[in-house]
Amino acid sequence: MKPLRLSDRIGCKVLGYAAKMRRLARSVRAVDAHPDDAWALTHLIPGEVRVYRGMDPRDREHACRVALHLLREHPAADPELVAAALLHDCGKSVRPYRVAERVLVGLVPTRLARWLPPVGALGVRAQHPELGATLLIHAGARMRVARLVALHHQPGSEPDAALLHHYDDQE
Repeated sequence: MKPLRLSDRIGCKVLGYAAKMRRLARSVRAVDAHPDDAWALTHLIPGEVRVYRGMDPRDREHACRVALHLLREHPAADPELVAAALLHDCGKSVRPYRVAERVLVGLVPTRLARWLPPVGALGVRAQHPELGATLLIHAGARMRVARLVALHHQPGSEPDAALLHHYDDQE
């Protein structure tokens, strides 16, 4: 992806924060989440399925929205990128969140969370990409899927990780 003008970057940030507020509103009750698990499982291999099923339903619903948005705009997306979209937040499953934690932690920008002490819910939030990649590797996931999950908040020069980061921000 080419660098964006300042006005475009600000617009992306505004859209990202609006999406975050919608996601927070939907994250209060797990029973209100309705992920399309049947569809998602068709994009995953057995080890990835185990990790996906261990995710909170709210995170699975968000993951399905990210993957579907990605596929709407990139219908020929690499299957491993689609799998990474479905699993990008799996690292959050290492510790259940209470409702208040889920809302408060969701309000902390990722860049700030990485500078705070890595403890409790905030620590999981800050380290969830790396935690997720480790979970996936141990479960027998595809290595590229684990790598994209690890990079989804700091994609660097990896184009597919940058796409994943973009669609995660939008949903």
